[in-house]
Amino acid sequence: MRLPNPWVTIPVLLATIAGGAVGYLVTEASCAGRCTLPALLIGAGVAIGVTAGVGTVVVLAVRSMREWREFQDREISVYQGPAEGGEPQPPTC
Repeated sequence: MRLPNPWVTIPVLLATIAGGAVGYLVTEASCAGRCTLPALLIGAGVAIGVTAGVGTVVVLAVRSMREWREFQDREISVYQGPAEGGEPQPPTC
């Protein structure tokens, strides 16, 4: 089994903890009386939602950076300078 990438796992875990805490605290503060169980359930629901949203964004960002790096590597390896017999090419940004 492949271990998850720590650059994906760490921000998702931090966002999950923060989202769950905010969901719990807002529900607890808005309740009059004893409502610990509903606050915990809402906090857990918010944490699940945050995990799905932040996880999706982080995974897409990491994949995008990887594709960009692969594109840059291919672009550099295709370049032929005057030593290889090709025409000098201006560098691309």
